[in-house]
Amino acid sequence: MIEAVVDAPVTVDNKLTRKDFVSDQEVRWCPGCGDYAILAQMQKVLPEIGVAREQIVFVSGIGCSSRFPYYMNTYGLHSIHGRAPTLASGLKAANPDLSVWVVTGDGDGLSIGGNHLIHCLRRNMDVKIILFNNRIYGLTKGQYSPTSLPGHRTKSSPLGSIDYPLNALSVAIGAEATFVARTQDTNTKHLSEVLRRAAAHRGTAFVEVYQNCVVYNPTAWDHTTDPEVRDDNIVFLEEGEPLVFGKDADKGIRMNGQEPEVVELGNGVSRDDLIVHREGMKNTAYAYMLSRMEDPEMPLPFGILRCVDRPSYNQLLTSQIEAAVEESGSGDLAALYSSADTWSVES
Repeated sequence: MIEAVVDAPVTVDNKLTRKDFVSDQEVRWCPGCGDYAILAQMQKVLPEIGVAREQIVFVSGIGCSSRFPYYMNTYGLHSIHGRAPTLASGLKAANPDLSVWVVTGDGDGLSIGGNHLIHCLRRNMDVKIILFNNRIYGLTKGQYSPTSLPGHRTKSSPLGSIDYPLNALSVAIGAEATFVARTQDTNTKHLSEVLRRAAAHRGTAFVEVYQNCVVYNPTAWDHTTDPEVRDDNIVFLEEGEPLVFGKDADKGIRMNGQEPEVVELGNGVSRDDLIVHREGMKNTAYAYMLSRMEDPEMPLPFGILRCVDRPSYNQLLTSQIEAAVEESGSGDLAALYSSADTWSVES
């Protein structure tokens, strides 16, 4: 289990329920879309974190996932393409007591919004970023996205994509995000646990959520959802536990020199030989190694890859302002306007 205790900035006297976070808007995603499951788990988790609805804001860009703020009975901003991290950063800086969430997709967040995402992560803004990854542009009708696999045929790549895809987790870890995780829409229990941990983190929490586009990329993650093969394609990360996976928990991952390798347990290989997961390592090398594990050679890591403590941008900004006020006083805006040379212009 992924457990966390949230040190919430605002407490709620009357216990909220999921229904309190359901808006009066009709949900307009395609039938069967995984966005419904993510929405449901978010509405289920938020009553548990002890923050009033009036103190919660969802910010989105453009895309199917970006309709999210309409369906949450909280404050929300449906912003412009790729700029949600920028608006969320300004909002949190000006209103540090708010719980600010960014909802984005692999196109919105990693293409036009890639630069904004990276700088939000490196600054360690105290916002939570949920990136829906379906390896396609769904809202604009099926063009290949920054995470689409090479050779993927779409309306914008009829002969197959020749782009090398971005790895969302590697990007986040490269930007030194202090919380990086992966989960999936169909595994609702795991999804809700990861969302709780993200809510508890003080700093930028980046969560990648695998979900298929049922219209334009319905088989993107079949290898992680098909009961026949998923246990061999996923390794669940548990703090302090060895990396074991497989339907019979008979496989593991150990280091072979500087590279991880898959081994069968037994015949001289035991759990003691395997890598033990440590999410709190300050050095990003281990978390980055996990993020580079790709099928079919390696199982995909699910869970918290990295969770470290570092002062957030918002903490540092507040401390800087308080120190300036203590040294120089709170200031007078009118006095500031007239403090330098002034002149009048006659018409």
